[in-house]
Amino acid sequence: MNIKPLFDKVVVESVQTEEKTKSGFILPSSAQEKPQTARVVAVGPGGMVDGKDVKMVVKVGDTILFSKYSGSEFKVDGKEFTIIRQSDILAIVE
Repeated sequence: MNIKPLFDKVVVESVQTEEKTKSGFILPSSAQEKPQTARVVAVGPGGMVDGKDVKMVVKVGDTILFSKYSGSEFKVDGKEFTIIRQSDILAIVE
């Protein structure tokens, strides 16, 4: 299935990280906080949003950091994705 976001929306897929405690125990994903690092899967065209011209800065394949409680989560073909606004992206990780 192809996902095509509209306007200033960006579709991201969480980057899975293995989280360990200070003592070396690996935490299961259910005990971890929501990840804030993701890989960009699809980018909307930008354009006029709320009366302002929005130019898309991120591109497919970028790794980004985004606001903790931003976006809407959904599943497509068994994979989890999040749709966020470009303005919720805090940084591009290089």
